[in-house]
Amino acid sequence: MYDTILVPTDGSDPANRAVEHALALAEHYDSHVDILYCVETSRYGEPALSSAEIVLNDLEERGQALLDDLAERADNYGTEVSTCLCHGRPWEEILARADTVDADLLVIGYQGQSHSRGGKIGSTAERVVRSADRPVLTA
Repeated sequence: MYDTILVPTDGSDPANRAVEHALALAEHYDSHVDILYCVETSRYGEPALSSAEIVLNDLEERGQALLDDLAERADNYGTEVSTCLCHGRPWEEILARADTVDADLLVIGYQGQSHSRGGKIGSTAERVVRSADRPVLTA
């Protein structure tokens, strides 16, 4: 039913739940999982030897460490996984990656680390749900 499942992550608790759902679904359907981490450059601008460059480098390192950890976790499920670290607006990059990998399903946390509206869907998840041309599961 699902050959490729895309799961974006930012390391938040809802994103971790989404990863667990994606891995469980992948195990059940023998699917490939593509895990995406997006460094949100729109917040900091593109670096030009400034403090923004330091922040973006830190975010890249944190994102790569998270992707490596999640790929290892996927091995425990016996699931084939690929990872991608990108820059841009997360919701746009999620939709673009879904097209690139031809994802059959997107599994996304209902809110991320920067979310402050308790219990409500975050802006990235909302934009993905509204704009995706394929099924989206929020966790």
